[in-house]
Order: sequence, then structure tokens, then C-alpha cells
Amino acid sequence: LQSRPLTLFLPSMPRSCASADEFLADGKNCPNFSAIFDHKTRKFGTFCGVVGLAERMEYLPDVDTLSQTQGNILCCECGVAIQPNPANMCVACLRTQVDITEGIPKQGVLHFCRNCERYLQPPNQWVTCALESRELLTLCLKKLKTPLTKVHLIDAGFVWTEPHSKRIKLKLTIQKEVMNGAILQQVFVVEFVVSNQMCEDCHRVEAKDYWKAVVQVRQKTGHKKTMFYLEQLILKYKAHNNTLSIKEVSDGIDFFYATKQDAKKFVDFLQAVVPCRYKTSEKLISHDVKSNTYNYKSTFSVEIVPVCKDNVVCLPPKLAQQLGNLNQICVCLRVSTTVHIIDPATLQIADVTAPMYWRTPFQSLCEPRQLTEYMVLEVEPIRLHERVHVAGEGAKSQKHLLADVWVARSADLGMNDNQYHCRTHLGHLLKAGDLVQGFDLSNANVNNDFLNKMKGDRLPDIVLVKKVFDKSKRHRRRMWKLKRLAKELETMDSESVERDYTEFLEDLEEDPLYRKEVNIYRDADKLPVESDTDDDDAPRISLQEMLEDLHITEDATGGEGADMMTE
Repeated sequence: LQSRPLTLFLPSMPRSCASADEFLADGKNCPNFSAIFDHKTRKFGTFCGVVGLAERMEYLPDVDTLSQTQGNILCCECGVAIQPNPANMCVACLRTQVDITEGIPKQGVLHFCRNCERYLQPPNQWVTCALESRELLTLCLKKLKTPLTKVHLIDAGFVWTEPHSKRIKLKLTIQKEVMNGAILQQVFVVEFVVSNQMCEDCHRVEAKDYWKAVVQVRQKTGHKKTMFYLEQLILKYKAHNNTLSIKEVSDGIDFFYATKQDAKKFVDFLQAVVPCRYKTSEKLISHDVKSNTYNYKSTFSVEIVPVCKDNVVCLPPKLAQQLGNLNQICVCLRVSTTVHIIDPATLQIADVTAPMYWRTPFQSLCEPRQLTEYMVLEVEPIRLHERVHVAGEGAKSQKHLLADVWVARSADLGMNDNQYHCRTHLGHLLKAGDLVQGFDLSNANVNNDFLNKMKGDRLPDIVLVKKVFDKSKRHRRRMWKLKRLAKELETMDSESVERDYTEFLEDLEEDPLYRKEVNIYRDADKLPVESDTDDDDAPRISLQEMLEDLHITEDATGGEGADMMTE
């Protein structure tokens, strides 16, 4: 230590020495200096005299540590020891002097439409927000946008409230610079009251007569099987959510909309699920000359192909050749996105798309009500090597069996012995003694250009369409149901509509592919019935294919909470 460079801090001024020996050699004894600095160790020391410098020297903390150490001051208001700050006050006293939440409202109002379950976003936009969602938080903060510009928002979140209380609480954390640069942070709660207010769209719905666009769905047939199927598709995919009202007419359904865009979306949905085409028209309602604005009512006329399930059709020769050299007399298996047809004489199947149909349209030769009931006398399946093959033939059905069948009219049994032979695709279903429905071409008076041009040797006497089952037993064993659209009904034949609907339910039971896109619900009101041994081959829908019908009436807490709950 005595050979190290030192700095002595005297009461008046510091003095530098090369070493302690140099200081002792000068003979200057200054017992009053307060500190000594060792340049080698970079440390301070204190001692009480020159004698015994190395032994009595005490080291002080580092210079960096001294520079970081802060002393406490007393609060100018309450006198509590605090860390120094620009305001020279403790946090408690500072909050009593300054309120950074001043100017920010602690209460607000949110307008909520109970019909469509949307919130009003000023000035005139209605948005859908779930409780405690990010969208609802954004909407609430926009209500406080102007006052929050004066502070710094740190955090925001929901405080839980009862869903039926119609209260929404936000917990906000803000910061603001106050009094000589001091930053104060504060947490407070803002409460919003949910007020019921009907939106403009719901006002128009309640008016019943106000609409901007209408979609008129039509099908020129005598029965409504395809319309019932389309109704189930609309329910499954909720394509009717934006409709103002739905009105059922004699040959179709009208859908009314508040905007033209919603109507166009619905037309696009129809084109995706059924073969159809549409036309548009507009009617001028009013015209503002000053602002050059027009008010139109739009109409979309949608026409579905006039062919339904179990129709017998006569194809144009050009289309039959294009589909794989089919016979012109075919049976419609089902109508989905395309028209599925089968040749009952060869089991060839083909799909007729909407553009293909409208290029070469064709009509059905008969309707299901015009079919005749026959009794099956004999069934003889046709083996593969006995079948006739033609050049360019298309795909053949693997679910049907080609067979020669001898039948007699049910009405003629016991009166005459007339028998008819035909070739059918129902060989996998029929056996002697069964009842079957078919179309008698030999005695029918049909006005069809393509049928009149066909040669007589290529026309079958009878075209069998479907097997007949006991309707009463099927109805008794039907443990399922379908949902229906809420429609305004015109004066129509209720018996005819009910008969068509029953036939549609039977078609769903018979064809699994036909009911694949239909939501079938278990009917809890019907009691289970034991199976009938004499009619076990009747088709039915299994319990695995049924859905449980869910009904949500009101909130578990009761009362007004049901209005804010989402079903």
C-alpha cells in the first residue's frame, strides 16, 4: 500500500501522492483529511491519522454503488418517507390531488336489437357480437374513444356479470403524466347498460310489406317432391336467415329480401343445390332528380327443371346418344344437383346437368298420380351374359338388378287374364305377389314430340317405376319427422299437398342417397311400435341416422335473460 499512488481528500482540497511513503517523507501530518483513494484497487478508505496507514485503513463501497444509491425524501403532504419523484408526493397524496380518470364517463349505453341479436355501432351500423367477445370489447372502447385520447390505455377487459342483468362492465388500466413529469397509473370500471332498440331491418320485417328484392322459385310440375327436398336443403344450410318473409304459392315459393345482394346470394345457393336457371327484372319505384338516386325493386325468377323423382321421361335422340346411347324411355331416380336417370332396359345411368337440360329440354310423360298398380306374377333375373351391349354405352348401376317381369293389373284380377311383360331395373326388390306401380305406354294418350317419332318396336308396353308398400304400416312405424319453413300459405288444396308430402317421406325412406343431405329428427311424441313380420322388407330409417331435436326456450335463470341468449 505504501508504494501505491494515492489521493488524499482534505477538508479544503484533494492532494495526490505517488505513494504513502512520499506523503510520510514530506513530514506533513494531516490527521483531519477525511478519505484516501487507492488508484490501484480503485477504492476509497478512511483512517484516523497518518500512523498505521495500511493497518487502520477501512475501504468504502465502490464508486458505482455510491452513484446508484438514492436517499429517501419526505412527502410534502403527509411526511412519509418515499423515493424521490418529480411531484415530491407519495402515491396516496398524489391521487387525492390529481384524478386522471376525470373526463372519462363511468357509465354508457349499448343499443341491442332483440330480434336479430345485434348491437348498434354508431352512426347506423348494426354488428353481431357475442358476450365478452373481442368484437364487443372493441365496440365498448369506441364509445370511449374521444376521452381515452388524453390518456395512455394499458389494459382492458371484462368484469363478469349475469347474462340476464343487461349490464356489461369493463375494467380499464390507464396512465397519464401529471405534476412535473410524474406518471400516475389508475384502474377503474366502466359500466354499460344494454338498452333494447329495434334495428331498421327488423322494422322492415315487422312492416310485412317492405322488401327490395324477391326470389320466385317455380317448378312446372303437378306435384311438389322437388320443392319439399329444396325446403330441407334450405333448412340444413340456413339459407333463409336473411329473408323478410316466405310465401308459398301454387307452383312454388317466394322469398322476400331487404337487399338485392341477399337475394343474389340465395339464387347462387339454389344453383348449387338444384338444376335451375334464372332471369332478373327491375321495377322503378322512385327517383330523386337532385341527388340522381334511384329506388328499384328487383325480381329473380328461378325455374327448376320440370322433372321429379319417379317420373318417366322421353329423352331427345341427340341427348340420349350423347349420354351413352341410352334408350329414350328412362326413369328419373332422383333430382339433386343434377337429374339422375336410369334406362330400365339396360341399367345404364346418366346425370343430366342444368346446362345440358336447357340446351335440349324434355318433359316427363307422366306424374306419380297417373301410375297404375300392378300385381307381380313372375320375376326372371337376366344374367350378365344375356344382356345386350351397345357401342359407346356408359356406366351401369350396381345397385339394381335387371329382370324380366310378368304383371297383371290389380283392378283386372278376377275379371280377365290379361298379362303384360316388361323389362325392369327393380329385379332386386320384386318377387311374385308384390304390388308395383308402372306407366302403361300402350294405352296412354301422351302428347310428346319425341315419343311420337319413336318406332313402335322400341316402345315398351309398361315401364315399372316403384314397388308399393303398405302405407298405413309405414306411417305407424315412422318414428322420425322433418322441420318445415315458416311460410305464408295461399288457398291451395291441402289434401293434395299432404299427399305429396307423404310420398316425399316415403321416398326418403326408400333411397339412402336421397336423404343424405336431409336432417332427420327423432319424433319423441311417437311411441315405438313392434315390427310387423308380414312386411319386414319395407324400408325404414335407422336410429343412427336421426338427430335429436333441440329446443331452447329461455335462460335457466328465467325471465329476460332469454332475449340475450344465443340459440
